Amino acid sequence: MIFADNIIKEYLRNVYFIAGTPCGGKTTISMALGKKFGIEVFDIDERFPAHQRMSDPKYQPNMNKCFANADEFFGRSVEEYKNWLLENTREQLDFVILDLIRASENNPIICDCHLTLDQAKLLSDPSRIAFMIKEPNDIVDDYCNRPDHQDFSDFIHSATDFEKAKRTVNETLTSLNLDHYHAIKESEFFWLERDNNRSVDETVDLVAKHLGLIK
Repeated sequence: MIFADNIIKEYLRNVYFIAGTPCGGKTTISMALGKKFGIEVFDIDERFPAHQRMSDPKYQPNMNKCFANADEFFGRSVEEYKNWLLENTREQLDFVILDLIRASENNPIICDCHLTLDQAKLLSDPSRIAFMIKEPNDIVDDYCNRPDHQDFSDFIHSATDFEKAKRTVNETLTSLNLDHYHAIKESEFFWLERDNNRSVDETVDLVAKHLGLIK
């Protein structure tokens, strides 16, 4: 079943999307926005295990692909790893949309997510989407230094050749996000580049103003 774009947008009219590139600040800003304005935050990464349990290998093969260990996971080619990540996101998106329709029926909700520009155009209007971006480089180091990514840090450090695994991830995520990073900057969507000289509160206010949460 395929829904027309205007129908999806209407049912997601109470959703604010915080998207962007890795380490751009999506989660930090989503959580801060939610706390400041009393809005529930929907994190698609946190919802992945629940969506995976509901999925079917016949229809969502990438969500159900299993790996024996870190060596098998990070031993793929950059192209294989990149395509798997893209397909994972695409397969999960149907679950995300249905969850958001239900969760936002009577209340606003903030969705911390990964969206391509085409997906963003499908799901919402630019006035309800903010992209948080950072030029993709040294992503593994950024991930491993974050308290909320310690599972990833432990997993990649369990690889027999950590440096090789690190190069694979960095090359994959750079390949996946560099064009996306530049395309966001050239799009009609609101975006903010990560800037360590700008406080979280200042960034939240800029995003909130764009989303119409403050005047």
